[in-house]
Amino acid sequence: MTASIQTRHKGGAGAATPHDSAYGHVNGGALYIDDMPEPRGCLHAHPVQSRWAHARIKRIDTSKARAMPGVRAVATAADIKGPNEVSVSIPGEPLLPADIVQYVGHPLAVVFADTEVQARAAAAAVVVEAEPLPAVLTVQEALAKETWVMPPQLISYGDDPAPIIAKAPHRFKGEIEVGGQDHFYLEGQVALAIPGEGGMEVWSSTQHPGEVQLMVARVLALPASAVTCLVRRMGGGFGGKEAQAIPIACMAALGASMTGRAVKMRLDRDDDMMITGKRHPFLLRWDVGTDDEGRILAVDMLIAANSGWSCDLTPGVLIRAMTHCCNSYYYPHARIRGFACKTNLQSATAFRGFGGPQGMMGGESMMEQIARTMGKDPLALRRLNLFGPGRDTTPYGQKIEHFNLPDMLDQTLASSDYAARRKSVDAFNAANPVVKKGLATSFVTFGISFNKIDLNQGAALVLVYEDGSVLLNHGGTEMGQGLFTKVAQVVAEVFAVDVDKVRLSPTSTAKIANASPTAASSGADLNGAAAKIAAEAIKQRMTVFAAEHFDVKPEDVVFENNHIRAGNHKLTFSELAHHAKLARVSLGEQSFYRTPGLNWDPKTNTGSPFFYYSYGVAVSEVAIDTLTGEWKALRTDILHDCGNSLNPQLDKGQIEGAFVQGLGLLTIEELVWDKEGRLLTHAPSTYKIPAGRDLPRDFRVQLLEGVPNAVASLYRSKAVGEPPLLLAISVWLALVDAIAAAGGGGLPRLDAPATGERILGSIAALRAENRARA
Repeated sequence: MTASIQTRHKGGAGAATPHDSAYGHVNGGALYIDDMPEPRGCLHAHPVQSRWAHARIKRIDTSKARAMPGVRAVATAADIKGPNEVSVSIPGEPLLPADIVQYVGHPLAVVFADTEVQARAAAAAVVVEAEPLPAVLTVQEALAKETWVMPPQLISYGDDPAPIIAKAPHRFKGEIEVGGQDHFYLEGQVALAIPGEGGMEVWSSTQHPGEVQLMVARVLALPASAVTCLVRRMGGGFGGKEAQAIPIACMAALGASMTGRAVKMRLDRDDDMMITGKRHPFLLRWDVGTDDEGRILAVDMLIAANSGWSCDLTPGVLIRAMTHCCNSYYYPHARIRGFACKTNLQSATAFRGFGGPQGMMGGESMMEQIARTMGKDPLALRRLNLFGPGRDTTPYGQKIEHFNLPDMLDQTLASSDYAARRKSVDAFNAANPVVKKGLATSFVTFGISFNKIDLNQGAALVLVYEDGSVLLNHGGTEMGQGLFTKVAQVVAEVFAVDVDKVRLSPTSTAKIANASPTAASSGADLNGAAAKIAAEAIKQRMTVFAAEHFDVKPEDVVFENNHIRAGNHKLTFSELAHHAKLARVSLGEQSFYRTPGLNWDPKTNTGSPFFYYSYGVAVSEVAIDTLTGEWKALRTDILHDCGNSLNPQLDKGQIEGAFVQGLGLLTIEELVWDKEGRLLTHAPSTYKIPAGRDLPRDFRVQLLEGVPNAVASLYRSKAVGEPPLLLAISVWLALVDAIAAAGGGGLPRLDAPATGERILGSIAALRAENRARA
């Protein structure tokens, strides 16, 4: 429990309360959609997938499939009653294509059968004839052909950087490619659609029930009020169940509408990876000028995202990459150009960090180039370019306030014994010709809020029953991150009752309308704040009632430790709820919260889109085998700023998990497509995620203590879901440091992910470059 939050009840805000489903996760009691009893006569859906990256449909023959055992219906674009459009941003994403297929794996039709096996067999029997068309498969090709899913974007700050860079004492040009990443959630995409009287109930494994509701209603030509979307929990999401859950729910609902029977659609791992979108691969190029000390004078950066075949959530991803390419550094003059490249691959989508990791990799690679080319210490150069007094405005115009990072950096360098370890690593490298070590520090300044301003809203419904039990519903979704637990702690804190008295109900569009997705690390900020408002409104009514009932002043009514004191009178919370109900006091409240002080001009890409910034520092040490490219993470020290943590136990778990997921992005997880656009890494046999032995052998995670959020956030806490992922850049930088030692000094080229093959190639290239220079 943080020092600034005083409670005596069990599990209030600031307490290290276990995840609400922790026991259920272990004993199987936590139910997911595929665990739910299937309604009588439930059908199963399976998609027919394109085998072309780009083609014009000539004919889809479903006659053989329709005649197969157990098949009840086959849907194509012609069976969609409403608009055939499921895009969440710029139109151009049909649920089922009527004429053009856009990638290998693109669902062209859906079979609905009595069993999943029957549906899969019938889908294989559907005959599709198509005329192949030229396909664009890389960012470079899309840039050359100028194929975009949205107009190019620009962020401009200060003066034109070109003449400043041209006249600068030092000029550097460089580029890096950052690969994509599959979400690899434990629970795949799944939805269960149940038709009812004039409407549809859809259980969806989604981070955005409101969007699923709207899209199902659109496809079925129903009003949104006729569709209810529900979700109790997901087995992981990471952004992959925001927009990507929509087609799965819509296809299940389409089948339920056509047959009048419940329909479940559950993708297995191979189909999930072939059909659904990934993290955007990026190409980043820069042209930068510095003074003799290495201080940045001006930056010109190109940021190109491989968006795949449709727009999806690319607008937000690209803008966040552009706003975060400066990370923690001041760019006095900047031009940042963003391109959303259309390719014939899966539609890239939201992923934890939402473009921030890719953008920061551009800025950090640029810093590494400046330091190593000028022969300066990379950490010292980074410190030189940090935001500071008079140097505190981002390229998009928001001032960086309450900048905790310099103090956090000093604290982390001291606690990690960085200076001594730097000498030790250098000595080790001098004595060992085969194994080389690397040591590096990275930090993160991450803006918290949706950079689409209208999404920064939350709502909650709190009900207190006559027996004193509390039911909580809000617009956020639980995907394992502990959001439900945190919001329940907020309500328990307001009422000063034990958290186990607060029951959590599934997220439902029938209870909370127009809710934003659970994303952008804002789930607790938005929904927790809304729940707090609702609980405080009920508490105020109970306070007034108690004051009148016991003839005391309202300020003399105190809620504490599951009881209420009213002057000399004391009763339990349950007793007060009972008496308030008899006195006809309303004990239910629906509330709304909107994040204050945000503004953004999408025409100029300027404003103050973030409520506050989250900071973190990491020091990582690695060792590489220069003969095989194998590497190990030896130690990582992390200090992260959570303000007054709502739940230190959950926050620490989020930091650890985010860091490891970032480590996977930058070093292990590699997406590979062949020249025909087929994803070759579409199963655990070919796509590798971090395992236990990939973690740093010595892994130390600390929360910044005694520094509450300076802005009026929820109990002065800070978000934690996404920012720590970017601290894995410290591992990538440590690999660069080790490669530099192995290659004889200088600047290695190391794209991400830094696989063993890339590490070996980088060492060989650096050695060859140094030999040629000698």
